[in-house]
Amino acid sequence: MSEFLQSIIDRDPAAKSKLSLILTYPGVKAVFFHRLAHFFSVAKFDLIARIISQFSRFLTGIEIHPGAKIGKNLFIDHGMGVVIGETSEIGDNVTIYHMVTLGGISPSINSNNQRNIKRHPTLMDNVVVGSGAQILGPVVVGKNSKIGANAVVTKNVEENAVMIGIPAKNVGTATAEFKPYAVENDNSENNNG
Repeated sequence: MSEFLQSIIDRDPAAKSKLSLILTYPGVKAVFFHRLAHFFSVAKFDLIARIISQFSRFLTGIEIHPGAKIGKNLFIDHGMGVVIGETSEIGDNVTIYHMVTLGGISPSINSNNQRNIKRHPTLMDNVVVGSGAQILGPVVVGKNSKIGANAVVTKNVEENAVMIGIPAKNVGTATAEFKPYAVENDNSENNNG
């Protein structure tokens, strides 16, 4: 728990203390409740798992399906409106901002044919997803990639990519260091007036 909270302090200049994270950050609460719900989901107590996830959604405004697999140190910043689908997989040290969807693309018809298949995205380690981005379908977002605000990703993303637009296009190479809101910029532009 201490490592998880410290990872948030390292990524968020507004984070003042570990206690404030526990008491006031909805993303911290959502990850805690997801761990509990996921435990019951794996144990095949699906109703209990869903009740816990819906209670968490009510408290935080963040919906994480109990079946989603989440690595260590996920930071959901601000959080309101985040949706993480059932077959989503999230690696370590991933940052997700508000209004992000990790969703499927299949219609709600023939639901039986869609059970037990991969329908949602996989985010590898150190990915940053900017606010409002939509990552749809069973795509893989490579390590260290940055998905810009409001981008719509429907195809695999290679490692270290910077994706922006609708549909999202790779516009550069991401640095390995954390960049808030998935913004990659050259500070020399700011120094030239």
